Amino acid sequence: MIFKHAVPILYSADVLRSLSYYTEVLGFESRWEWGNPPTFGGVSKNSVEIFFCEKGQGNPGTWFSVMIDNVDEFYETAQARGAKILSLPENMEWGIREMLVEDPDGHKIRFGQNAPPSGREKSGATPSPTIRIVARTPTAKEHRNLVSAVGWSSSLNDAMEETLLNAAVFAVVAEDTVSGEAVGCALILGDNASFYYIKDLMVHPDWQCKRVGTALMQELTRWLEKNAANNALVGLYTGENLAHFYKEFGFIPAFGMNRYIRRNDNT
Repeated sequence: MIFKHAVPILYSADVLRSLSYYTEVLGFESRWEWGNPPTFGGVSKNSVEIFFCEKGQGNPGTWFSVMIDNVDEFYETAQARGAKILSLPENMEWGIREMLVEDPDGHKIRFGQNAPPSGREKSGATPSPTIRIVARTPTAKEHRNLVSAVGWSSSLNDAMEETLLNAAVFAVVAEDTVSGEAVGCALILGDNASFYYIKDLMVHPDWQCKRVGTALMQELTRWLEKNAANNALVGLYTGENLAHFYKEFGFIPAFGMNRYIRRNDNT
């Protein structure tokens, strides 16, 4: 079963007023209304939808969150349009840069984007002196241990895993010189000419947020800049929570299409 998206239905004392505030002040684009005068309506922008019900559903003062790509740019625009801003953009300890806005019915909207949590080291910081970044392919055992440690699932058997690791055109491993264990790794796959794919950048949970991932990416970047052809394309897949991290290395969101193969376990 696939869950697609959720649409909040907010209490509204005046649906037309709500529609106007969300479009003219907060920047939502399309709108629709039901009834004359309207007692129900909605706005949307990109993949975000919000409905309003006149005195019939919900209560004033609901809190909800809207994720956007640039909180600081939104702040400047919303402030200029007269939004009621309760808090300025700030990096929070849970990894979101967010600001708080209130609408005419007292609903509080957290407009946020993924960002480094407050208190983390700056990007120029270096990992622990006990960590050594080595240009080598992780062993199958090291790779499996890291996959398990970060909680990923893998259906690769030993032969398939060896094939994957042998296909890497470049790889790096973060070694803890005290324990002798591999605490992180990253692979570059591709045709070694015009396209490269960064895969399996993993850091053991005990070493996350300690610049190990940054050191691994720095080594991959140095190799690509030295060895990749001019205009070669470098790609990767990541969740929104890590987008800010990869932007530090020049990656930007790009259009793409995906398909998941889903099988019935009973077949």
